[in-house]
Amino acid sequence: MKRQANDKQVAELLYQAIETERGGIKVYTAALKNAVNEDLHEEWKEYLDETRNHERVLTNVFAEMGLDTETRTPGREIVAHQGASLVKAIQMAAAAGDPTAAQLVAAECVVLAETKDHQNWELIGRVAEHATGDTKRVLKAAFDAVEKDEDHHLYHTKGWCRELWIESLGFPAVLPPPEEVKKVETAIGASRAEQAREEML
Repeated sequence: MKRQANDKQVAELLYQAIETERGGIKVYTAALKNAVNEDLHEEWKEYLDETRNHERVLTNVFAEMGLDTETRTPGREIVAHQGASLVKAIQMAAAAGDPTAAQLVAAECVVLAETKDHQNWELIGRVAEHATGDTKRVLKAAFDAVEKDEDHHLYHTKGWCRELWIESLGFPAVLPPPEEVKKVETAIGASRAEQAREEML
């Protein structure tokens, strides 16, 4: 039996999604200032550009669906608070004066931001699957434009974070991480890349 989407909650998802992208722009901007590794710096620069584009994609979704990009909801306020907290954490790490430690904190904050971001887009994709008419068309086009980037951002940054931690612990690390080398784009690919890391040392 086909179930009808809860329109109010679909709108809430979109409000949280655009706030997540805006927070992501701030998180990447802060993280970039603390990227010591040149490859990671290049990676995050690319992700920042893509995140700006994702915000533009969502702005178009809002226009086509007749929603106001500035509408505030309690859920959206929480997302904004979480994003600001991640930026603050990066700034605190930078102020402590250890660039390597600050880079690691920045990587962890990016993983946290991208986990929420990735989930938002998975859910938008799910709504698009079950929607009809203009809603289906608009959300499916947005999902198709963004989904591959979101997978890349999450799985690759998780790899960077893991390897930077391993390096900080005094063990041999694979940098850039296996996810980067193997051009991972799926959860299964990320798992395989992590399992292959020992062979890449």
